[in-house]
Amino acid sequence: MAATRQRAKRTGPPQRARGARGHAESASLSPSATGATATRRVLSIPLALTAGMLGLSFVPRVREHSTLIWSFWLAVLVLLVWLGWLRNHLKDAPPRGFDVALRKQHWIQAILHTSVYVYWGTYWPPVVDHFWLLVGQLLFCYAFDMLLAWSRRARYTLGFGPFPILFSTNLFLWFHDDWFYLQVLMLGVGFLGKEFVRWNRDGRRVHIFNPSAFSLGLFSLVLIATGTTNLTWGDQIATTLNLAPQPYLFLFVLGLVPMYFFSITLVSAFAAAALFGLSALYTQIVGVPFFIDSEIPIAVFLGLHLLVTDPSTSPRTASGKLIFGLLYGVAVFGLYELLGQFQQPTFYDKLLGVPLLNLAVQRIDQLAKKLPQTFLVGRAEGIAIPRGANLVHMAIWVAFFLLMAARGGADGRHTGDGIPFWQEACAKDLRKGCATLALYEVLYCRDGSGWSCNEMGVHYVEGTIVDPDPEVAGALFAQACEQGFEPGCRNAANPAVPVRGDPARGDLRLLLSEGGLRLTDWSDAQLYTRACEHGWAFACDR
Repeated sequence: MAATRQRAKRTGPPQRARGARGHAESASLSPSATGATATRRVLSIPLALTAGMLGLSFVPRVREHSTLIWSFWLAVLVLLVWLGWLRNHLKDAPPRGFDVALRKQHWIQAILHTSVYVYWGTYWPPVVDHFWLLVGQLLFCYAFDMLLAWSRRARYTLGFGPFPILFSTNLFLWFHDDWFYLQVLMLGVGFLGKEFVRWNRDGRRVHIFNPSAFSLGLFSLVLIATGTTNLTWGDQIATTLNLAPQPYLFLFVLGLVPMYFFSITLVSAFAAAALFGLSALYTQIVGVPFFIDSEIPIAVFLGLHLLVTDPSTSPRTASGKLIFGLLYGVAVFGLYELLGQFQQPTFYDKLLGVPLLNLAVQRIDQLAKKLPQTFLVGRAEGIAIPRGANLVHMAIWVAFFLLMAARGGADGRHTGDGIPFWQEACAKDLRKGCATLALYEVLYCRDGSGWSCNEMGVHYVEGTIVDPDPEVAGALFAQACEQGFEPGCRNAANPAVPVRGDPARGDLRLLLSEGGLRLTDWSDAQLYTRACEHGWAFACDR
């Protein structure tokens, strides 16, 4: 009996032994198995986002263009391949997971950007048409950002971070449907720049560049170098916000929100001050406006509120923010002139300087700390801006904006708004006078102004503003005639000795409609009164 008990003690019941071994094996495998299970679980989220992007490829807006479909499917394929590789690569790695961080700067920027899209899209239909493409890009951004993070570390910070990158990129540049895959690539480059291009700043490893500004600047350089700006909506994006009523006032009010929460007032205010001051000085010396129809172009005004002001990639010090804003204003002014000299699209002026300024922020802060500190520019250590000081900055900015608006630098009538001003500037041979006059007339001719087409036809006959070209002149006269402008019909019949005429009522509704103003229902008296105010002498007599 004792021997039996000893054997039982040594060997144990067979079933119990098997259970013990199974438990031991389970215990030894549980960390890896648990990690793999957790990783598979979190990877299902980017998988669902990818599936959502695939589903969007069947939305009518996407289905109407084959390149859009293939762009969506190509992005889905890249994400699926990455998912498969990551799932296999992380089998024996620590489990991946989330950290939720709803950072104020991200969700406030998302709200502000959305407000701009809604306001802009109300008056320019292509923004509404872009909606489903924005949704697809958003799904891609989240999936791409997650996979990029988990490829390098165990945790992904879930929040509103992708929103500002997506919205800011699309506020300043997007590609035509034929080239939409480049839009997706541009977003990917922005996230890669944020992840890999980093430095030590204030004891932390952080990204150097504003992610959207990094990709926008890089793609802008490529588009300029290859002469392929026509692949984008860049020029239209830079001007169509003016179709909305009071766009400067709208952006000004909107911009007060980040100024209050993030103390970036000095950046926007001194960028605007630099541009306004340089433009006024240029006008005083040359006699014509630098930016043609405004002191600060509307797209630049948007940029100095919602692009260059990113708190993470701008100076920490108050004096540094001031210097940073001044440098941005000077950079935009210089780039506009430089791009114009090389006959390149000038709307890139607001994009190309931001990455260079991001690179300089640490040196700017170092310089700023050596400057005298006061209440208005920060405490003695030169880092934090007191709340009271920021409120003073905002009050000064409000006063400056009102002054700028009163001088015609915002939504009011500007010196360069009217064609008569540029006719006089051209007659006096002022800098860019004739070139700007021709530009205005070409644009209004395209919009349907017979008077403008006839004027351009006369220029091509006379050969004073443009090189003479009888064939082009004949085509323009014919177009003016088709649009109901009687002198154009006479010139089409006898182009050798062209005649001019005053703009008709239909022409005036186009020529006087800057700033989003709709003149369709205006009476003749109202039209002629407005035309007289804009320098049309014939209208004053009527």
